[in-house]
Amino acid sequence: MASLASHSAPCAASGAVAPERRRGRAANINPSGRFETHQRLDLDDGWRILDDLPPFRTEIIHEKPRTLIARNESPDIAFERSINPYRGCEHGCVYCFARPSHAYLGLSPGLDFESRLFVKDGAAEALRREFSAPGYQPKILAIGTNTDPYQPIEREHRVMRGILEVLSETSHPVAIVTKSALVLRDLDLLAPMAEKGLVKVALSVTTLDRDLARAMEPRAATPSRRLEAIEKLSQAGVPTAVMVAPVIPGVTDHEIEAILARAHAHGAREAGYILLRLPLETRDLFANWLLEHFPDKYRKVLALLRSTREGKLYDSAWGKRMTGTGPYAWMIGRRFQLASERLGFGKAKIRLRTDLFTPPERGERQLSLF
Repeated sequence: MASLASHSAPCAASGAVAPERRRGRAANINPSGRFETHQRLDLDDGWRILDDLPPFRTEIIHEKPRTLIARNESPDIAFERSINPYRGCEHGCVYCFARPSHAYLGLSPGLDFESRLFVKDGAAEALRREFSAPGYQPKILAIGTNTDPYQPIEREHRVMRGILEVLSETSHPVAIVTKSALVLRDLDLLAPMAEKGLVKVALSVTTLDRDLARAMEPRAATPSRRLEAIEKLSQAGVPTAVMVAPVIPGVTDHEIEAILARAHAHGAREAGYILLRLPLETRDLFANWLLEHFPDKYRKVLALLRSTREGKLYDSAWGKRMTGTGPYAWMIGRRFQLASERLGFGKAKIRLRTDLFTPPERGERQLSLF
C-alpha cells in the first residue's frame, strides 16, 4: 500500500473540520443533512474562532422502540428481516453506506454519524413482544447489516447482548455481521446456539493493513483482532464467514486473495464480497477522505469506481449495486471466485434452523393446575 498522506493534505471541501477536533474519526467534514433547509459550514474568518471549538465527542441519545424487526423487500439481499440495535456507528467507517440514514434524524451523515449515536433502550422487551404476537413465523434475523451491533458503546449499553439472550431463549435463528472482536464476549450464548444450528457469524475484513484500517475504520477492531475473532469463534463451533467488504478499487482490491487466505487459515468456511457502494452523501465523504489520505490516487480511484458503475459513482439498481458492472467489476468478481474455490470456501454452506422456535410467554405467566 502507498504510504498515507499527512493530515495536512488538501481536502475537497472548504468546510473540512480541523484534525484536532476529529481525532479518532474517519470523516473530515460534517455537512448538513440533505433534508435541511440551511447548510452550515465552519469557516475561519480570520479571528481564529475555530480554534476554540471543542472536539467531536461521542454523544448518546436514548430512544425506546415500539418494534424492532425491519422487513426487507430488496431481491438482491439474502435476508428478509433485520435488527439494528443502534443508529449511527462509532466505528466511523468512512465508506459506510448507512451514513445517509442520519439525515432522516436531522443530523449529518458525516461526523455526526460516528459521534451522535442512538441507543435503543428496551430492545429486548420489544423483540419479545414481536415474537409473542399471534401468528409470528420465524425467519432468519440479520443483525449488523446496517450499523455494527458490537460497536464500542455496546460494552456499556449491552443492547445486542439483551437481543441475543432473547434469541437464545426462544431458539430463534440469527446471522450476525460485525467488525468487532467484542463478539467473543457472547460466546457463552453463541456456542450453544451453534450446536442447535441457530447462528452464524461473519467478520468483515476490508484490509490487512493496520495503518489503512486505522485511517478508514478508526474505531473498529484491528485486522489481526478480527482474524483472531474468526479463529476463536470457529474453535468454539460457531459457523464463521469472512466478508471482503467493501472492495475498494485502487485501494484494497489487491488484497482480495490475501484476505481470503488468512481468513480461511483462521477457520472461516464461507466468504462473500461487496464492491464499494457510495449512495447519496457517502460519495462526498469518501471523496474528501480519499483526497486527504491518497491525493496521488484520488482521480484514479474515482475513475475506477465510475468504470464499475456505468460512468457514475453509484448505481442503486438491484442486481448491480453490490457487484457493479463492466470489465473491472467482472475481474474483481472472478478473482474472488477463483480464490474462494481454490481455498475451499462454500463447499458446505450452513443453513440455519427455524423449526426450533419457541415463542416467549405472553404477559404474566398463568399458574397451571398440574
